Amino acid sequence: MPKVLVIHGPNLGLLGRRQPEIYGNFTLHEINKHLKKLARKEKIEIKFFQSNHEGEIVDVIGEAKDSFAAVLINPAAYTHTSVAIRDAIGAAGLPCVEVHLSNIYARETFRHTSLIAPVAAGQICGFGIDSYLLGLQAAIRLVRPKRRLKLKSRRRSK
Repeated sequence: MPKVLVIHGPNLGLLGRRQPEIYGNFTLHEINKHLKKLARKEKIEIKFFQSNHEGEIVDVIGEAKDSFAAVLINPAAYTHTSVAIRDAIGAAGLPCVEVHLSNIYARETFRHTSLIAPVAAGQICGFGIDSYLLGLQAAIRLVRPKRRLKLKSRRRSK
């Protein structure tokens, strides 16, 4: 059974109390609860880690390559500043999906640059809690390529 590591960056432990107009009213516990439900449905294991400390996040990513099939990360403010987290993701060699609750490109200019995006398989932002759920679905598809979405083609009637 594949295992996905979910990493929540700095200040995400304050969700539900911190700027609800930007991040919503749900808590980190609620996000994790929804992710666990999706993980059970998809028959994958999931582990959560939250830290406000860059070095701890780097350490967890470095250790992940031996135990996990993919990483789902919301690097929060470290998105825009952490070469160390970027390098750890690159060195781990695991598929990584970057997520954000808010649309970082619709916010302050300094948030428009992600140092993580170039080493991630993809980025999902702006959909609140759904960013995490979509991100987990993407991570699952990266580790189970046979489960990619199958789109029905429409035939035009003549």
